[in-house]
Amino acid sequence: MTRGDTNSKQIALVFTGDEFGDGGPAIMSTLEKKGIKASFFLTGRFYRNAAHESTIKQLKANGHYLGAHSDQHLLYCDWKRRDSLLVSYEQFADDLRRNYEVMQAFGVGAADAHYFLPPYEWYNDSIVSWTKQQGFQLINYTPGTVSHADYTTPDLKNYRSSDQILQSIYSYDQSSSNGLNGFILLMHIGTAPQRIDKLYNRLNELIEHLTGSGYQLVRVDQLLAKKQTPP
Repeated sequence: MTRGDTNSKQIALVFTGDEFGDGGPAIMSTLEKKGIKASFFLTGRFYRNAAHESTIKQLKANGHYLGAHSDQHLLYCDWKRRDSLLVSYEQFADDLRRNYEVMQAFGVGAADAHYFLPPYEWYNDSIVSWTKQQGFQLINYTPGTVSHADYTTPDLKNYRSSDQILQSIYSYDQSSSNGLNGFILLMHIGTAPQRIDKLYNRLNELIEHLTGSGYQLVRVDQLLAKKQTPP
């Protein structure tokens, strides 16, 4: 699943996290101020990091969706040969189990987190099938914008500034026949220190633009409720 109902003006703001969580306080503050619920897919490493404990507890207390993003942020398949798996089913299943086990410590059970967002947002048909075998539904961001590039640093060829990222979102909304309807808009809860231009510092601006354009911002489980299939 990469998109909700294209006839509905709803968007799910989704944040992933593994190593960095510096944007947590700013993101939570903005969401609370705007009265918006978002979705956070975090690795086991993130959940276990004591530096993130208070953020995770507050996210749950505030009613945001907490999900799994793998335990060790594994690369499941080759970047250039997507059909070439780099993990076995046993490795995949064990890693995923560990992610859900640590989520239990925060009161998030498997039934509360049916949707799974794969590490690096990179997967193939086998990973989709394996996720289903484990009783979960794999999801990914909706293609069309570069919102997910907010992790890039200036030294990378694929670097995108916050201005470029926001413009890609606004432009897609204007140029696509269905706009951003049903979009899973993915960003990161934290980024490397080398990136000074933090997109999360402009989350208020993004939200105001989207709500001003008539969009309702919802949790990912609400966005995908009509498409949900039994595990």
